[in-house]
Amino acid sequence: MSLEQEMQQIGQQAREASTMLARATTQMKNAALEAMASEIEKQQDALMAANKIDMDNGEARGLNPALLDRLALNEERIAGMVEGLRQMIALPDPIGAITDLNYRPSGIQVGKMRVPLGVVGIIYESRPNVTADAAGLCLKSGNAAILRGGSEALNSNQAIAKCIQTGLEVAGLPSNAVQVFKTTDREMVSELARSSQYVDVIIPRGGKGLIERVAEAARVPVIKHLHGICHVYIDDEADASKAVSIAFNAKTQRYGTCNTMETLLVAKSVAGEILPPLAAQYLEKGVELRGCAETMKIVPQATAATDEDWAAEYLAPILSIRVVDDVDAAMQHIRQYGSGHTESIITENWTTARRFLTEVDASSVMVNASTRFADGFEYGLGAEIGISTDKFHARGPVGLEGLTSQKYVVLGDGHIRG
Repeated sequence: MSLEQEMQQIGQQAREASTMLARATTQMKNAALEAMASEIEKQQDALMAANKIDMDNGEARGLNPALLDRLALNEERIAGMVEGLRQMIALPDPIGAITDLNYRPSGIQVGKMRVPLGVVGIIYESRPNVTADAAGLCLKSGNAAILRGGSEALNSNQAIAKCIQTGLEVAGLPSNAVQVFKTTDREMVSELARSSQYVDVIIPRGGKGLIERVAEAARVPVIKHLHGICHVYIDDEADASKAVSIAFNAKTQRYGTCNTMETLLVAKSVAGEILPPLAAQYLEKGVELRGCAETMKIVPQATAATDEDWAAEYLAPILSIRVVDDVDAAMQHIRQYGSGHTESIITENWTTARRFLTEVDASSVMVNASTRFADGFEYGLGAEIGISTDKFHARGPVGLEGLTSQKYVVLGDGHIRG
């Protein structure tokens, strides 16, 4: 069977399953989520054995320690997958909800109903837990899922997929509602992205190269974020204690996430007060500092930042620092180098804060808070499928509602148009 034929078969099965899921009750979907969680618990040893094969292969291929860490499954991470699925049970089911129902002068009622997208293709790298997260979110939102994990996690993903499909069957739902590619051929990514007959949306999760490749090949809508170059701006009317605490957390709470601060902007009038104690904390933590000329005067340990640094998503203990004149200069820097992900201002002046909220173009804009809060769980969405920097169809953390659409519904009682 060619890749095209295989994709056609998978697509047809997904489309048929999506029709059944669209009419599945909340109780059926929740029963499937619980059965999936129970099966993953039951198969913990099998999952870890499959993961060991992937880990051994990864070490033999020379994967770096960071990739191996994301690839690894242990009891804690398996328990996290189980807990994630059970948390989805508690989330409100968005499907079928009718909102904005109003009478029109003609006597008809017009409203909007929340509906599934249909078939969602998700392409991701390294972390096997994404298989369970993505399957659960798609199921709860009434969508069939076609999943393509990284080749380095093939055995782990297949073992998790078996648990998911068993759970679906136990609940009386089609096992083809979640399908995970068994091939490692990279061309299958392009086949999936081109399958407009069967797939309604593609969501790539991974590095910039993967996302760009999918976006270029796609003939269906893509929900994506290319990268996360997040800024914190410390205003001239910031509370120094808050500023130091937030800027330190935004960079060091975790280095390898898309909502980690990569560039710190500091108003010139307070840089001399705030940068020395903050830099001392960064240096103690092992963070490499790269700064503008003004920064290097205040923090001698900093090395010179280049234009490439302002546009860099380090995902590492490296931080670029720029001293700016004021909020206008900070916003201009963000306009030039930001990626539309998350931006934060530290200030006690709410007029300035309001300007920042209004004028900065990003999927999340914050006041006096760490960028690390840009997360579906922290926003009360439950689990998330990713964070979108697009403006359509979803923006910011994509939870259950982001995996749905709306259609107009009209209620009448024999009404005809005159």
